[in-house]
Amino acid sequence: MRTEFQTELDRLESLLQGEADLVARALRETLDAIKTQDAGLAGHVIAFDDQVDAHFLAVDSGIETLLARQAPVATDLRLVLSMLHINLHLERMADQCVNIAKMLRNIQPAGLPDELIEEFEPMGVRAEQMIRVAMDSFSARDVERAESLVDLDNLIDDRNRLMAKRIIELGGDEQQREAGLMAILMSRCIERIGDNAVDIGEQTAFLVTGSFREFQDASHGAGA
Repeated sequence: MRTEFQTELDRLESLLQGEADLVARALRETLDAIKTQDAGLAGHVIAFDDQVDAHFLAVDSGIETLLARQAPVATDLRLVLSMLHINLHLERMADQCVNIAKMLRNIQPAGLPDELIEEFEPMGVRAEQMIRVAMDSFSARDVERAESLVDLDNLIDDRNRLMAKRIIELGGDEQQREAGLMAILMSRCIERIGDNAVDIGEQTAFLVTGSFREFQDASHGAGA
């Protein structure tokens, strides 16, 4: 019975890592869509979300079945609960990619000004890195690496604030102002991906220590 239980835990954790890979791919395609202002690629990001959702549902259903058939305690219970939360954070990351893709399609064919497009790549690259660090730290049960997500997140927060300043500097006509508003919202979506990565790091710390704590209050605003 114990062997069967551990096998299922391992399977679910592998599914979770696979879901993270899909989320990272969705984010990269989202960034490529922003860079190229490609509405077709944005549409692919939206459609690709079905694959992330399928993984999310598989993990969620697997955890539900595991809890119904078994009565995990101590570390095993913490692992199950951590996976449940991480699964949700990954799904939210994918949803943020979809939100960006939808906004990008809505402002075509005019698109974003070149001055704003270049601002997204540094944020997105850091968000991609944070997904990897978050999931690697979870896999290795490495609290120190999980805590490093806070510093990584600071760059995204800084670039998000800079985006608003760049938009104010643009000025321009009504069309430019609309594009600027979309850019702020899209930037905010990437910021939320970083926040969700920090949340995953917190789940790693909970799994290892048995005590939940927030790494930083700033990572838990509305809609986290």
